[in-house]
Amino acid sequence: MTTRFIALAGLAAAAALAGCNDPGFRGVPEVRIATPAEVAQCRLTSTITNEPGLYGPVVGREAERYARNKILDMAKGDGANTVVFDPVMPGEPVYLLTAKAYRC
Repeated sequence: MTTRFIALAGLAAAAALAGCNDPGFRGVPEVRIATPAEVAQCRLTSTITNEPGLYGPVVGREAERYARNKILDMAKGDGANTVVFDPVMPGEPVYLLTAKAYRC
């Protein structure tokens, strides 16, 4: 084995382990997703946007899921426990996600 291959294998393993702790991959169970009607009595903490960054029928869905989880994590950082995502058109590519974060 070459030193370069060993270094790349180590880097790949470190990246895989880092993904386990990334809320974009694991989700944020402390923050729930709600509808606008469910947050009528809650306090707005922030409005958050995020771009999925990758597009396409399969990769785009995973990138959107990752971006949604990152929004949930940002909301948690803002002291929110509930998020309402702006609607997106089913089947259309998502270039920007917007959500309002609430403390309920």
